[in-house]
Amino acid sequence: MFKSIYYYIDKFNRDEIYKLNKSINIIYRNYSTKFNTIEILELVNFCKKQRRKVYISNNLKLALKFNFDGVYIPAFNRALSYKNIPKKKFEIIGSAHNVKEVINKEYQGCNKIFLSPIFKTKKNTNYLGVTKFNIIKLITKKNVIALGGINERNIKYLKMCNVKGFAGISWIKKNGPSINTGPF
Repeated sequence: MFKSIYYYIDKFNRDEIYKLNKSINIIYRNYSTKFNTIEILELVNFCKKQRRKVYISNNLKLALKFNFDGVYIPAFNRALSYKNIPKKKFEIIGSAHNVKEVINKEYQGCNKIFLSPIFKTKKNTNYLGVTKFNIIKLITKKNVIALGGINERNIKYLKMCNVKGFAGISWIKKNGPSINTGPF
């Protein structure tokens, strides 16, 4: 059973998000263009109306200013510490690819760690697999979210990982309306 499912977006598309199951959380990660405050406000308001959690990547200042549910810290962000944030019910989540990065995410104060890639992806043939994923997962007491290469053929293997959820883009986009947090 998955407690959390996360879907990555680069821009706000009301129709795309509306088609997703309402239990799917949104991570807004816009690394290529300057942040558009109108788009950010529309995204947050839309997600709040749907009772959907929404996070912004790599920008604590905007997360607090625009009332996001939390901030997502990518694996490449190694330097920042996000501890002692005054806002209640604010989540710090982040991604890691190896033991060193998992330890760093704990140091940064992450509540959940996205460990990736669990499965082979088009852009990354170097993946952890279930066994290595589970070994790395043992070093943290934080909730672990599976990320990378998840599809209809391999989602059943997540049962062997005892993860709290999973994250992705293409498979969730394709199957968003039918995905739920119940048993699979």
